[in-house]
Amino acid sequence: MYDIVIIGAGPAGLTAAIHARRAEKSVLVLEASSYGGQIINTPVIENYPAAADISGFDFAQSIYNQAVKLGAEIKFEKAIRIENTEYDKSVVTPKGSYKCKAVIIATGSLNRKLGLDNEDNLAGRGVSYCATCDGAFYKNKPVAVVGGGNTALEDALYLADIAQTVYLIHRRDTFRGEEATVSKLKQRDNVKFILNSTVTKLNAEKRLKSIEVTSTDGSTQTIEVNGLFTAIGRIPENQSFADVVSLDKDGYIIADETCKTNAKGIFTAGDNRTKSVRQLVTAASDGAIAATEAIKYIAE
Repeated sequence: MYDIVIIGAGPAGLTAAIHARRAEKSVLVLEASSYGGQIINTPVIENYPAAADISGFDFAQSIYNQAVKLGAEIKFEKAIRIENTEYDKSVVTPKGSYKCKAVIIATGSLNRKLGLDNEDNLAGRGVSYCATCDGAFYKNKPVAVVGGGNTALEDALYLADIAQTVYLIHRRDTFRGEEATVSKLKQRDNVKFILNSTVTKLNAEKRLKSIEVTSTDGSTQTIEVNGLFTAIGRIPENQSFADVVSLDKDGYIIADETCKTNAKGIFTAGDNRTKSVRQLVTAASDGAIAATEAIKYIAE
Protein backbone atom coordinates (compact mmCIF):
# COMPACT_ATOMS: atom_id res chain seq x y z
CA MET A 1 0.00 0.00 0.00
CA TYR A 2 1.52 3.27 -1.16
CA ASP A 3 0.41 6.65 0.11
CA ILE A 4 0.39 8.13 -3.40
CA VAL A 5 0.69 6.63 -6.87
CA ILE A 6 1.60 9.17 -9.54
CA ILE A 7 0.83 8.32 -13.17
CA GLY A 8 3.38 10.04 -15.38
CA ALA A 9 7.02 11.07 -14.91
CA GLY A 10 6.99 14.42 -16.64
CA PRO A 11 7.76 17.68 -14.81
CA ALA A 12 4.32 17.68 -13.12
CA GLY A 13 4.53 14.08 -11.93
CA LEU A 14 8.14 14.31 -10.75
CA THR A 15 7.49 17.61 -8.95
CA ALA A 16 4.55 15.95 -7.19
CA ALA A 17 6.83 13.07 -6.21
CA ILE A 18 9.41 15.47 -4.76
CA HIS A 19 6.83 17.28 -2.64
CA ALA A 20 5.18 14.06 -1.48
CA ARG A 21 8.51 12.54 -0.45
CA ARG A 22 9.47 15.69 1.45
CA ALA A 23 6.26 15.11 3.41
CA GLU A 24 7.53 11.56 4.06
CA LYS A 25 4.79 9.89 2.04
CA SER A 26 5.51 6.65 0.20
CA VAL A 27 5.40 7.35 -3.52
CA LEU A 28 5.29 5.22 -6.65
CA VAL A 29 5.63 6.90 -10.05
CA LEU A 30 4.43 4.93 -13.07
CA GLU A 31 5.72 5.98 -16.49
CA ALA A 32 4.74 4.40 -19.81
CA SER A 33 7.80 5.45 -21.83
CA SER A 34 10.59 7.77 -20.66
CA TYR A 35 10.79 10.33 -17.89
CA GLY A 36 10.78 14.06 -18.61
CA GLY A 37 7.71 14.39 -20.81
CA GLN A 38 7.70 16.67 -23.85
CA ILE A 39 10.22 19.07 -22.24
CA ILE A 40 13.05 16.70 -23.23
CA ASN A 41 12.51 17.84 -26.84
CA THR A 42 13.19 21.50 -26.00
CA PRO A 43 16.76 22.48 -26.93
CA VAL A 44 16.98 25.44 -24.54
CA ILE A 45 14.66 26.45 -21.69
CA GLU A 46 14.43 30.23 -21.45
CA ASN A 47 11.21 30.90 -19.50
CA TYR A 48 11.71 28.91 -16.28
CA PRO A 49 12.93 30.89 -13.22
CA ALA A 50 16.62 30.38 -12.38
CA ALA A 51 17.06 27.73 -15.08
CA ALA A 52 17.97 29.85 -18.11
CA ASP A 53 19.93 28.25 -20.94
CA ILE A 54 19.49 24.67 -19.72
CA SER A 55 18.38 22.03 -22.20
CA GLY A 56 15.08 20.24 -21.69
CA PHE A 57 16.90 16.92 -21.45
CA ASP A 58 19.24 18.19 -18.71
CA PHE A 59 16.30 19.69 -16.83
CA ALA A 60 14.40 16.41 -16.99
CA GLN A 61 17.45 14.47 -15.84
CA SER A 62 17.94 16.82 -12.90
CA ILE A 63 14.36 16.64 -11.65
CA TYR A 64 14.32 12.85 -12.11
CA ASN A 65 17.52 12.49 -10.07
CA GLN A 66 16.09 14.73 -7.36
CA ALA A 67 12.93 12.63 -7.05
CA VAL A 68 14.90 9.37 -6.91
CA LYS A 69 17.36 10.77 -4.37
CA LEU A 70 14.44 11.68 -2.11
CA GLY A 71 13.20 8.10 -2.27
CA ALA A 72 10.49 8.10 -4.92
CA GLU A 73 10.07 4.67 -6.49
CA ILE A 74 9.76 4.75 -10.27
CA LYS A 75 8.52 1.90 -12.45
CA PHE A 76 8.32 2.02 -16.25
CA GLU A 77 4.84 0.57 -16.65
CA LYS A 78 1.78 1.97 -18.41
CA ALA A 79 -1.24 2.60 -16.18
CA ILE A 80 -4.28 1.19 -17.98
CA ARG A 81 -6.98 1.89 -15.41
CA ILE A 82 -7.78 3.06 -11.89
CA GLU A 83 -9.97 1.02 -9.57
CA ASN A 84 -11.54 3.42 -7.09
CA THR A 85 -13.29 2.50 -3.85
CA GLU A 86 -14.36 4.54 -0.86
CA TYR A 87 -11.31 3.59 1.17
CA ASP A 88 -8.47 2.95 -1.27
CA LYS A 89 -7.53 2.90 -4.94
CA SER A 90 -5.61 0.55 -7.22
CA VAL A 91 -3.67 1.60 -10.29
CA VAL A 92 -3.49 -1.29 -12.74
CA THR A 93 -0.74 -1.90 -15.30
CA PRO A 94 -0.10 -4.90 -17.59
CA LYS A 95 2.41 -6.09 -14.99
CA GLY A 96 0.39 -5.70 -11.81
CA SER A 97 -1.85 -3.69 -9.53
CA TYR A 98 -0.66 -1.07 -7.03
CA LYS A 99 -2.84 -0.09 -4.08
CA CYS A 100 -2.69 3.40 -2.70
CA LYS A 101 -4.53 6.02 -0.70
CA ALA A 102 -4.42 8.73 -3.37
CA VAL A 103 -3.67 9.01 -7.08
CA ILE A 104 -2.24 11.88 -9.10
CA ILE A 105 -2.81 11.63 -12.87
CA ALA A 106 -0.02 13.50 -14.67
CA THR A 107 -0.03 11.74 -18.04
CA GLY A 108 0.56 14.79 -20.21
CA SER A 109 -0.41 14.57 -23.87
CA LEU A 110 0.48 13.13 -27.28
CA ASN A 111 1.35 14.90 -30.53
CA ARG A 112 -1.66 15.84 -32.64
CA LYS A 113 -1.38 14.69 -36.26
CA LEU A 114 -2.38 16.52 -39.42
CA GLY A 115 -4.66 13.67 -40.48
CA LEU A 116 -3.35 13.50 -44.04
CA ASP A 117 -3.07 10.48 -46.29
CA ASN A 118 0.25 8.65 -45.94
CA GLU A 119 1.18 10.63 -42.82
CA ASP A 120 1.79 7.56 -40.68
CA ASN A 121 3.76 5.82 -43.42
CA LEU A 122 6.06 8.82 -43.79
CA ALA A 123 6.84 9.08 -40.06
CA GLY A 124 10.61 8.83 -39.88
CA ARG A 125 10.84 9.31 -43.64
CA GLY A 126 10.30 13.03 -43.80
CA VAL A 127 7.49 13.54 -41.30
CA SER A 128 8.48 14.21 -37.70
CA TYR A 129 6.95 15.50 -34.48
CA CYS A 130 10.26 16.27 -32.74
CA ALA A 131 12.63 18.84 -34.21
CA THR A 132 15.39 18.26 -31.66
CA CYS A 133 15.20 14.50 -32.21
CA ASP A 134 15.33 14.56 -36.02
CA GLY A 135 16.53 18.01 -37.03
CA ALA A 136 20.14 16.92 -37.59
CA PHE A 137 19.00 14.69 -40.46
CA TYR A 138 18.04 17.78 -42.47
CA LYS A 139 21.27 19.75 -42.41
CA ASN A 140 21.32 22.21 -45.32
CA LYS A 141 17.98 20.91 -46.60
CA PRO A 142 14.60 22.67 -46.88
CA VAL A 143 12.07 21.85 -44.15
CA ALA A 144 8.67 23.07 -42.99
CA VAL A 145 7.19 23.55 -39.54
CA VAL A 146 3.42 23.55 -39.02
CA GLY A 147 1.88 25.31 -36.03
CA GLY A 148 1.50 28.61 -34.23
CA GLY A 149 2.26 27.91 -30.58
CA ASN A 150 5.49 28.01 -28.60
CA THR A 151 6.53 24.52 -29.66
CA ALA A 152 6.25 25.33 -33.36
CA LEU A 153 8.12 28.61 -32.92
CA GLU A 154 10.90 26.97 -30.91
CA ASP A 155 11.14 24.17 -33.48
CA ALA A 156 11.49 26.68 -36.31
CA LEU A 157 14.17 28.62 -34.44
CA TYR A 158 16.08 25.43 -33.70
CA LEU A 159 15.87 24.24 -37.30
CA ALA A 160 16.96 27.64 -38.63
CA ASP A 161 20.47 26.83 -37.39
CA ILE A 162 20.49 23.52 -39.25
CA ALA A 163 18.31 23.61 -42.34
CA GLN A 164 18.78 25.49 -45.59
CA THR A 165 15.29 27.01 -45.43
CA VAL A 166 12.54 26.78 -42.83
CA TYR A 167 8.95 27.38 -43.95
CA LEU A 168 6.77 28.23 -40.97
CA ILE A 169 3.16 27.42 -41.87
CA HIS A 170 0.27 28.60 -39.71
CA ARG A 171 -3.47 28.59 -40.35
CA ARG A 172 -3.93 32.09 -38.89
CA ASP A 173 -2.21 35.44 -39.45
CA THR A 174 -0.98 35.74 -35.86
CA PHE A 175 0.80 33.30 -33.55
CA ARG A 176 -0.26 31.98 -30.16
CA GLY A 177 3.36 31.62 -29.07
CA GLU A 178 5.60 34.16 -27.38
CA GLU A 179 6.24 37.35 -29.34
CA ALA A 180 9.91 37.28 -28.32
CA THR A 181 10.42 34.06 -30.27
CA VAL A 182 8.48 35.43 -33.26
CA SER A 183 10.83 38.44 -33.28
CA LYS A 184 13.86 36.16 -33.33
CA LEU A 185 12.43 34.22 -36.25
CA LYS A 186 11.79 37.40 -38.23
CA GLN A 187 15.48 38.19 -37.96
CA ARG A 188 16.46 34.92 -39.65
CA ASP A 189 16.93 35.22 -43.41
CA ASN A 190 16.25 31.51 -43.97
CA VAL A 191 12.86 31.49 -42.22
CA LYS A 192 9.86 32.04 -44.49
CA PHE A 193 6.41 32.72 -43.03
CA ILE A 194 3.39 31.19 -44.77
CA LEU A 195 0.32 32.40 -42.91
CA ASN A 196 -3.41 31.80 -43.29
CA SER A 197 -2.51 28.43 -44.77
CA THR A 198 -2.65 24.71 -44.04
CA VAL A 199 -0.81 21.66 -45.35
CA THR A 200 -3.30 19.64 -47.40
CA LYS A 201 -1.19 16.98 -49.11
CA LEU A 202 2.08 15.09 -48.66
CA ASN A 203 3.91 14.21 -51.87
CA ALA A 204 6.39 11.37 -51.61
CA GLU A 205 8.11 8.48 -53.30
CA LYS A 206 10.00 6.52 -50.66
CA ARG A 207 10.47 9.72 -48.66
CA LEU A 208 8.73 13.08 -48.44
CA LYS A 209 9.50 15.22 -51.49
CA SER A 210 7.12 18.15 -51.21
CA ILE A 211 3.95 19.41 -49.58
CA GLU A 212 0.81 21.02 -50.91
CA VAL A 213 -0.19 24.15 -49.01
CA THR A 214 -3.67 25.65 -49.33
CA SER A 215 -4.42 29.24 -48.40
CA THR A 216 -7.65 30.41 -46.83
CA ASP A 217 -8.49 32.05 -50.17
CA GLY A 218 -8.45 28.61 -51.84
CA SER A 219 -5.19 28.99 -53.75
CA THR A 220 -2.61 26.21 -53.52
CA GLN A 221 1.14 25.96 -53.88
CA THR A 222 3.61 23.09 -53.81
CA ILE A 223 6.73 23.54 -51.69
CA GLU A 224 9.70 21.22 -52.01
CA VAL A 225 10.83 20.10 -48.57
CA ASN A 226 12.71 17.10 -47.26
CA GLY A 227 11.27 17.36 -43.77
CA LEU A 228 7.92 18.33 -42.26
CA PHE A 229 7.79 19.00 -38.51
CA THR A 230 4.30 19.09 -37.08
CA ALA A 231 3.61 21.04 -33.88
CA ILE A 232 -0.15 21.69 -33.88
CA GLY A 233 -0.94 20.77 -30.34
CA ARG A 234 -1.29 17.74 -28.16
CA ILE A 235 -3.95 15.18 -27.28
CA PRO A 236 -4.33 14.47 -23.55
CA GLU A 237 -3.75 10.85 -22.51
CA ASN A 238 -6.77 10.49 -20.24
CA GLN A 239 -9.10 8.05 -21.96
CA SER A 240 -7.99 5.14 -19.77
CA PHE A 241 -9.42 6.99 -16.77
CA ALA A 242 -12.64 8.36 -18.30
CA ASP A 243 -14.74 5.97 -16.23
CA VAL A 244 -13.31 7.39 -13.00
CA VAL A 245 -12.78 11.13 -13.58
CA SER A 246 -14.72 13.66 -15.65
CA LEU A 247 -13.24 14.86 -18.94
CA ASP A 248 -14.15 17.90 -21.02
CA LYS A 249 -15.09 17.74 -24.72
CA ASP A 250 -11.40 17.77 -25.72
CA GLY A 251 -10.47 14.95 -23.36
CA TYR A 252 -8.81 17.02 -20.63
CA ILE A 253 -9.46 16.11 -17.00
CA ILE A 254 -11.76 18.70 -15.45
CA ALA A 255 -10.01 20.30 -12.48
CA ASP A 256 -9.47 23.82 -11.18
CA GLU A 257 -6.32 25.28 -9.62
CA THR A 258 -6.62 22.90 -6.66
CA CYS A 259 -5.97 20.03 -9.09
CA LYS A 260 -8.89 18.10 -7.55
CA THR A 261 -10.97 15.91 -9.87
CA ASN A 262 -14.59 14.93 -9.28
CA ALA A 263 -13.37 11.65 -7.70
CA LYS A 264 -12.29 11.87 -4.08
CA GLY A 265 -8.66 11.08 -3.59
CA ILE A 266 -7.80 11.40 -7.29
CA PHE A 267 -5.94 14.50 -8.43
CA THR A 268 -4.43 15.67 -11.70
CA ALA A 269 -1.44 17.78 -12.68
CA GLY A 270 0.13 19.12 -15.83
CA ASP A 271 -0.87 19.44 -19.47
CA ASN A 272 -3.63 16.82 -19.26
CA ARG A 273 -5.92 18.98 -17.10
CA THR A 274 -8.20 21.88 -18.05
CA LYS A 275 -6.33 25.19 -17.86
CA SER A 276 -5.40 28.17 -20.02
CA VAL A 277 -1.60 28.11 -19.75
CA ARG A 278 0.42 24.94 -20.43
CA GLN A 279 4.07 25.62 -19.77
CA LEU A 280 6.88 24.06 -17.77
CA VAL A 281 6.35 26.41 -14.86
CA THR A 282 2.62 25.64 -14.64
CA ALA A 283 3.31 21.90 -14.80
CA ALA A 284 5.66 22.19 -11.84
CA SER A 285 3.10 24.33 -10.01
CA ASP A 286 0.40 21.73 -10.64
CA GLY A 287 2.66 18.99 -9.31
CA ALA A 288 3.29 20.85 -6.06
CA ILE A 289 -0.40 21.67 -5.60
CA ALA A 290 -1.63 18.16 -6.44
CA ALA A 291 0.84 16.62 -3.98
CA THR A 292 -0.18 19.07 -1.26
CA GLU A 293 -3.88 18.33 -1.80
CA ALA A 294 -3.23 14.57 -1.85
CA ILE A 295 -1.34 14.83 1.44
CA LYS A 296 -4.27 16.76 2.96
CA TYR A 297 -6.71 14.12 1.70
CA ILE A 298 -4.70 11.30 3.26
CA ALA A 299 -4.53 13.15 6.58
CA GLU A 300 -8.29 13.67 6.58
